[in-house]
Amino acid sequence: MAQYDAIVIGAGAMGGAALYQVGRRGARVLGIESLTPGHEGGSSHGATRVIRISYYEHPSYVPLVRAAMTLWRELESTAGQKLMHTTGIIEIGRPDCELIQGTLASARHHHLQHQALDAKEVMRRIPAFKLPDDFIGVWQPDGGYLEAEAGIKAHIDLALAAGAQLHTNEIVRAVEPHGTGVRVTTDRGTYEAKTAIVAAGAWAKTFFPDLPLRVTRQVLGWFKPRDPAPFAEGRFPVFMLESPHGIHYGFPLDDAGLKISKHFHLNETVDPATCERAVSAADENAIRAGIAGYLPDANGELLEAKTCLYTMTPDGDFIIDQIPSCPQIILASPCSGHGFKFAPVVGEILADLAMEGTTGHDISRFRLARFN
Repeated sequence: MAQYDAIVIGAGAMGGAALYQVGRRGARVLGIESLTPGHEGGSSHGATRVIRISYYEHPSYVPLVRAAMTLWRELESTAGQKLMHTTGIIEIGRPDCELIQGTLASARHHHLQHQALDAKEVMRRIPAFKLPDDFIGVWQPDGGYLEAEAGIKAHIDLALAAGAQLHTNEIVRAVEPHGTGVRVTTDRGTYEAKTAIVAAGAWAKTFFPDLPLRVTRQVLGWFKPRDPAPFAEGRFPVFMLESPHGIHYGFPLDDAGLKISKHFHLNETVDPATCERAVSAADENAIRAGIAGYLPDANGELLEAKTCLYTMTPDGDFIIDQIPSCPQIILASPCSGHGFKFAPVVGEILADLAMEGTTGHDISRFRLARFN
């Protein structure tokens, strides 16, 4: 029977980063992925993901974003490719909305570089927007976007170069304590290790059915602007906009079109194995509702749309912790629709927990005990 120091279940954004971080430490590590890395059945496809420092969800995320940015730059250098693009980010809404209140709270708490702009100034700087007089914008020059699939591939390629093994199209049936270690059973065989990292994304409840997790369906849309010039990178930054239609976000124009989506979309709970992948008129309308009045020139032809998944906790925070009854099994669900940007630092945290049993990063907010 094959023996390892660690087994990583799932090779998406978090699992791939963990595989790299464990492998680079010289450990014997196996990754097991039920499909093929970069597949479109999970949460990390669709070309790009937002990265932002002033974190509206809670100020405690800011140190982790800073650490993640450092590790993304390190990954770029090691892999020899561009993965993080700094365009700046503008977050827009009424002064009392969740997005603006939370962003300003984080910026002020951590003394982050930012500017609060009235609607006229936002429109002067970024003419694509058409905003009500009572909206404001918070500008942060350090925000931007990440290349999603390329980032996953870079982590996995470097993990393999460091000696990690990866089995693809192999389905894990069980992860169980075995003596002082773990035993992992798949549709192909059985493996043993000192520790296991479960980074299964929307399939986490397969292994931990009592977890308070809910999988929701999301839609990503790429539009053809009526006038492309105002949306070009350099003129148009990454944005988030909260309106009566929810929170919408988007990216500068690229060859695929102008990518815009609605955060949390229709908030529909689904089974990740059977959820509807086709995009409906209702899906399209949910995205258009948030841009028609605020980005009218973006409201052109829908060129392409894809579905992906959010894995939601009740409080919107991550789960990163050792299983209390079996600390040699580590659960990583950095989720709730805002996790991708943290992948490199989550990988580092998971490697710390697997190899040392502890981490220097503050993960107190992400412990399982909060659900008791």
